[in-house]
Amino acid sequence: WPLQTGARLVMARPGGHRDPQYLREVIRREGVTTLHFVPSMLDVFLAHGEASADALKRVLCSGEALPGSLVRRFHAQLPTVELHNLYGPTEAAVDVSAWHCITAPDNTPIGKPIANTTLYVLDGQGQPVPQGVAGELFIGGVQVARGYLNRAELTTERFIDDPFSTRPGARLYRTGDLARHLPDGNIEYLGRNDDQVKIRGLRIELGEIQAGLTAIAGIKEAVVVAREQRLVAYYTGEAQATETLRSALLTHLPEFMLPALFMHLGALPLSPNGKLDRKALPEPDAIQDRPYEAPEGETETLLAAIWAELLGVERVGRHDNFFELGGHSLLAVTLTSRLREQGLEADVRALFEQPTLAGYAAITDSMEIVL
Repeated sequence: WPLQTGARLVMARPGGHRDPQYLREVIRREGVTTLHFVPSMLDVFLAHGEASADALKRVLCSGEALPGSLVRRFHAQLPTVELHNLYGPTEAAVDVSAWHCITAPDNTPIGKPIANTTLYVLDGQGQPVPQGVAGELFIGGVQVARGYLNRAELTTERFIDDPFSTRPGARLYRTGDLARHLPDGNIEYLGRNDDQVKIRGLRIELGEIQAGLTAIAGIKEAVVVAREQRLVAYYTGEAQATETLRSALLTHLPEFMLPALFMHLGALPLSPNGKLDRKALPEPDAIQDRPYEAPEGETETLLAAIWAELLGVERVGRHDNFFELGGHSLLAVTLTSRLREQGLEADVRALFEQPTLAGYAAITDSMEIVL
């Protein structure tokens, strides 16, 4: 875009996208006209105040479903700024469809295909479904990738010959997304049909996390599920400390793929035909809490009060883990903003390194000493 339109690209500092206060200052100082947000991050951005709309002309959203309630809030706060909902996976050069959010239905459409792109909603036999009927979304066009590097089996599964194209060698990418055509020709996204999930705009293959867990010495079986926008891992074998499991996974997985909770089971529940019974996996609330130990000192006490409010829990002990209590990266952004309001320097990355109340309080105190 910048090259095609003669615009200037403003690069935020590393991790700056998680700091709404910093982003607002950059937008104002640099005269930014176009922003691109994951919807959940746009939600946090709007919740922390408005950017100056003097130069801002448009905001693009992609990466996860865009709720109609967020569209309505955007229009109320930034009535002169355009909002566009984009859709597309990495396997098709990212964005393949767009919808201008002039109205705000509860389930925001993903729109119509962009130039040189075809989108098909197909049934289980690979045939187009009628308007309004749900099917799997397939992508065709020049931007469809050749396949996955060194993963021939997955390439064969996801990239197929395009039976609707006359172009030699044309292929379709099977997205695993469910969708349907609306009466006006736009497409509505309906969710996933496999074990791939999106949490706060980040695409996660649950199988990769499960493979990482079973590679840890002492663990026999593992299954990871997404519950209420957080990952929960269940495993069998030797019971291990959460910190040990998180550290082991961090050696080959990014932070956003780390489960918030780890639950040790004697055996995974199975259905009568011997398959994993996901519905029988215990709820995270069934996990036994560690013994409560009251916060110590002014910083721990302040942190405990803020954590309790943000996470909706009655009390927080000094050894409780922010992510085990239901925290995630977006709540971490809100946490750092709240701490700055209290005059404390805060770093989101430090919370991932020291997610316990006592550990994070110690880092926060050390940052204040340096200042």
